[in-house]
Amino acid sequence: MLDENSGLEKQRLEFYGGTLVGALPMAFFIVWAIVFSLMGLGNESVFIIGMIIGLTLALPLCKSGGDKYIDAIVAGMTQEIGIIAILAYYYAGMFSQVLRAGGFVDGLIWLGFKMNLTGGIFTGVVFILAALFGTATGTAYGTITTFCLLVLPAGIPLGADPLFLIGAIISGGIFGDNLAPISDTTIISATTQEADIPGVVKSRFKYAISAAIPAFICFVIFGGSGEVVKNSEVVLEMQNQVGPSGLIFIIPFVIVLFSAFRGNNLLTSLTRGIVSGIALLLILGFPLSTIVNFDLQNGVIEGALIDGIAGYFPLSIMLLFVLGGSQIMEASGFMDAVKENFTKIIKGSVKRAELVIYVVTGLASVLITHNAASGITVSSFVREIGKDYNIHPYRRANLLDALTSSLAGIIPWGGHIILTVATVATVAKDYNFVPTISTVEIAPYILYGIFLPIVMLFAVLTGWGLEFAEPKDEI
Repeated sequence: MLDENSGLEKQRLEFYGGTLVGALPMAFFIVWAIVFSLMGLGNESVFIIGMIIGLTLALPLCKSGGDKYIDAIVAGMTQEIGIIAILAYYYAGMFSQVLRAGGFVDGLIWLGFKMNLTGGIFTGVVFILAALFGTATGTAYGTITTFCLLVLPAGIPLGADPLFLIGAIISGGIFGDNLAPISDTTIISATTQEADIPGVVKSRFKYAISAAIPAFICFVIFGGSGEVVKNSEVVLEMQNQVGPSGLIFIIPFVIVLFSAFRGNNLLTSLTRGIVSGIALLLILGFPLSTIVNFDLQNGVIEGALIDGIAGYFPLSIMLLFVLGGSQIMEASGFMDAVKENFTKIIKGSVKRAELVIYVVTGLASVLITHNAASGITVSSFVREIGKDYNIHPYRRANLLDALTSSLAGIIPWGGHIILTVATVATVAKDYNFVPTISTVEIAPYILYGIFLPIVMLFAVLTGWGLEFAEPKDEI
């Protein structure tokens, strides 16, 4: 029998203890991820170990034999959706690092200073700039780290409220993670739902902007402390550190977007962005070692291209193992049983089907707190339920991405907030006017991460944006 999602031969596995045992690897992985996320140790490498242990635990319980069990894991790992996602990670990572090397973020910060902004207006503009940077580079973590280090010391003397300013930075990172065609969550949500990435990004813009507008308004209204330190040495020093030259790297970003929205493959579009970005670096006089540097003396290879690929190695391996675990769950018949039970709840209603997707994805995001891991974990469930009710791949991908991007970003024990608190603590050591914050304290100020799930719940309840798949989708 062929698996309609992968085109691979679909094998059934029998387990001692029944179908439920087929879910053991994924169940162990989820519990493992929750525990280590709560401990502040939730990263891809830790998650990989958890998935390996889970897969090992179920191996001796497989009646069908170890060979067939391993074959099923390999079949899951070699699905087209996984390979496409990994290739997209590497190309997106290289493109992101090329923009960083060119000083794109410095250009954005310089632009903010030149507009002579203070108070809440400064906070609102920081949200926009962080969102632009996040969309261009596809990384919430990179946006958070970069903007906290550069913007906090300047924004507070300019009258920005520290908590709202930090919330604006994280919100901008989440916006970029949700909308960027090169972000890991966009790649995962699109590929696992068998949708093209440009089409997904186009279709989700209305949801993203609907959450961004009220967030921006609130940042402007409430984001100023009212205390502006004129001619602050910190601000003047920061202004001297940044310049406009990096703004030229908006050109590769526009090239990628234009190429992708013209219908070109994402890898083709990213290649054009990488090549044009490298050309700009060389034209502007950056040394070749900025792009790639063969350090023969120390036996290492460095540079933007290497950093871009290396940053995605753990995520790629995690994706493969989770797909392998998902395949075990599918081959055992567990997913069919779950779908059958949820079908009784849904009772033929598309709205109920979307509510189930919303709740299950939301719970996974809150519990696992790692947006990529939670997205991969529930992706097959979302795909199967969505297909059963003819929900368009774009809609499925948008529900999956919006919830994993936003909820994982506002959970106090999640990676976004933990990273932010650590970065702010580093900044506070050098600037005594920057307050240290707790993980619980910052969560209510991440307004975009709060508004986006509300927007998506409204979309589910009202049917706003709901599309149905054609009889034969062209993915």
